[in-house]
Amino acid sequence: MGIAAAIGVLSPFPFYYWLWTSPQTWVALCGKGRDPCKVMAYVAHFLKLIQFLSLFSVSTISWPPPLYFWPLIAFGQFLNFRVYQLLGESGTYYGVRFGKNIPWVTEFPFGYIKDPQYVGSISSLFACLSWVPFLYIFLWTLGYVFMIHVESTEDPATRAKLLS
Repeated sequence: MGIAAAIGVLSPFPFYYWLWTSPQTWVALCGKGRDPCKVMAYVAHFLKLIQFLSLFSVSTISWPPPLYFWPLIAFGQFLNFRVYQLLGESGTYYGVRFGKNIPWVTEFPFGYIKDPQYVGSISSLFACLSWVPFLYIFLWTLGYVFMIHVESTEDPATRAKLLS
């Protein structure tokens, strides 16, 4: 199950890369009248399910978790919730790349923590180290680090034009 789990853990990142680098193709594929952010969210949730099932397939769950679990998972999920609360679905799911006008946010955690959603996700992953072999946490984290790098440069000229 090791190679399949590794592939499952890494499965979303080619999709995210493609959307970031070819947003007009995605907008056209979604077609008129369909919100590309909402469609991306549906696909991303499905891919997240594959990631979780992949991790679960190699996990050894025991209770109670170690003490480090609670602060890492609480901090990570707080950041994820807060980012989504501030950006909404369109801000979280590449709305700016799909031609939407997304207002710049400076409230916490933005302006205090670089890439807060990725930091939150990585924190949540590391909370699970007592249950999941390090290799899979490391692979998933590498995927996030790769996307942080990809998303660190954004040329406004490559943004998609929404279909009307």
